[in-house]
Amino acid sequence: MNNNVLSPPAAFPLHQDKNYISESEWVIWKLLCRPITSLPENTPEDLHASTGNQISIARCDELIRIANIATLSGIGTWISRLLAETGYDVNDVCDKPADVLLDSINKRLGYPLCNEATVRAFEKLQLQWRGEEKAEQS
Repeated sequence: MNNNVLSPPAAFPLHQDKNYISESEWVIWKLLCRPITSLPENTPEDLHASTGNQISIARCDELIRIANIATLSGIGTWISRLLAETGYDVNDVCDKPADVLLDSINKRLGYPLCNEATVRAFEKLQLQWRGEEKAEQS
């Protein structure tokens, strides 16, 4: 994961990582001897079952989406968590207009966390991801 692309001044720190699992979830993963990075290797249902039904299917789905979004270069787990909690997945993050995605976060939170500088920075990342997709397809 290449999260060393820094956001411009006055923008939300898109590159920043923050813990996105609760302490109780962390304990479960440790007891299962599973790294957090392995979350996307399962379906939400399988992940739910492997936790002894202690973490809901909906939360497992959200955790998987956070982990997948966070694999995109230049984006950290903090904004990945906000996007996943707003209902987006990695395909949405790559394909939907940046202003729509970030406005949805602002509406969900009830205050303007992501400003115009953040939208512009996010659009640049999307262009980068789309370029990477084209390079992989060649």
